[in-house]
Amino acid sequence: KKFRPWNVQQAFLLPPSLLDWLPEHHLARFVLEVVEELDLGPIYESYEKELRGYPPYEPKMMVALLLYAYCTGVTSSRKIERKTQEDVAFRVLAANQSPDHSRISEFRRRHGAHFESLFVQMLKLCARAGLVKLGHVALDGTKLKANASKHKAMSYERMQQEEAKLREQVRHLLAQAEAVDAEEDARHGKGKRGDELPEELRRAQSRL
Repeated sequence: KKFRPWNVQQAFLLPPSLLDWLPEHHLARFVLEVVEELDLGPIYESYEKELRGYPPYEPKMMVALLLYAYCTGVTSSRKIERKTQEDVAFRVLAANQSPDHSRISEFRRRHGAHFESLFVQMLKLCARAGLVKLGHVALDGTKLKANASKHKAMSYERMQQEEAKLREQVRHLLAQAEAVDAEEDARHGKGKRGDELPEELRRAQSRL
């Protein structure tokens, strides 16, 4: 029986587009497009006076990575780090970079208030577009009227109530992420992911 070729060391003849790894309808593509519409100004401003140190990760990338992770039920920063190495969608969002889990949790904590607002903005956009679910986050019943709607004045109070529900969901997800990271820090130690191979098994030569 003849089998299909399989060569894990095969080099690409032409540089591929990362987005080609995902189907057109994939949620990660949607998140990338939504992030382009969000105002990340306050996050960028916080870096303007930082002239020293290693360059930080691109905020848009970090926001997209966290939004996608939390919407798909991945709240552990260690799991997010691992998925940027093993999961196609996460690798696309991170553009083949792999932020350390401590950088991921630090970004969430540092920009907590702004990130929460961005998360709510995204969910509102999704609700306006008629989505009933975004990954694991339920939007069903959240009927937010567009600004041009003739029912805007009538529905303002309802809009405020529904936005409060979305904000509560976001706060719950962020609190869950914080709790998971704290528990894993205590269990594995800061800077350690918990799934590392022993030192003598980390390199091919020593494994032999």
